[in-house]
Amino acid sequence: MSTVLTTREGGILTLTLNRPEQGNAINMALAADLLAAARDAAGDPAVRCVVLAAAGRMFCVGGDIAEFSAAGDGASAFIRQLADTLHEAVLVLAGMAKPFVALIQGPAAGAGLSLAAAADIVIASEAAHFTAAYTAIGLTPDGGMTWLLPRLVGMRLTQDMMLTNRRLAAAEAAVAGLVTRVVPAEALAEEGAKLAAQLADGPVAAFGSVRRLLAQSQGAPLDLQLEREAASISAAAGGPEGREGVAAFSARRKADFRAQ
Repeated sequence: MSTVLTTREGGILTLTLNRPEQGNAINMALAADLLAAARDAAGDPAVRCVVLAAAGRMFCVGGDIAEFSAAGDGASAFIRQLADTLHEAVLVLAGMAKPFVALIQGPAAGAGLSLAAAADIVIASEAAHFTAAYTAIGLTPDGGMTWLLPRLVGMRLTQDMMLTNRRLAAAEAAVAGLVTRVVPAEALAEEGAKLAAQLADGPVAAFGSVRRLLAQSQGAPLDLQLEREAASISAAAGGPEGREGVAAFSARRKADFRAQ
């Protein structure tokens, strides 16, 4: 059985981490399956929104420490290969031209925290919590955490989380900016489905451009970013989504972006 399950409903593709008995720990198989699923999702024009979820009580406890230990003297090479595979999956998910949602039902630690941070919108159960975890076993972060986390929660909190392994409860993570919103555990699936449906019905090409602009904005001077915004909005205005959106607004009807 695949360590990442894929289910499709309309234009919504859900990727489910599927090692529940191991806390969805990331081993080589899961990293490879996630990369393959991410590439398929990014390359399929029928997929309009990607949701990352996880089976069982935990979202993802990070890397599979049992595999690290089993690698013995080859641990360095093994972990490099594992990190490279996971990182390619993160790059695909972060860079694809469609929205990316994460549903966090329980603990998200190590690379599990990184995967959550890579999403555009994160809905967390009240039972979720977030921990960097790496330095507790003498390791350093991966999965893009050192790039993503400071941009979401600020440098001071990032330093605290990474150096002291401070755990953020779901409510605290929402206040800090790591989580978009928190819902009761029993409402997580329903809230996630509603959000994904809303995004899948939206202007997906525009969403992709928004994702790109936001990623490019980090460190860009204002004049360059203004030029990028001008190029993007003019291209959108001439595209099918922009034409439909303006026509629908003028006609006082709901835009049908799926038909474009």
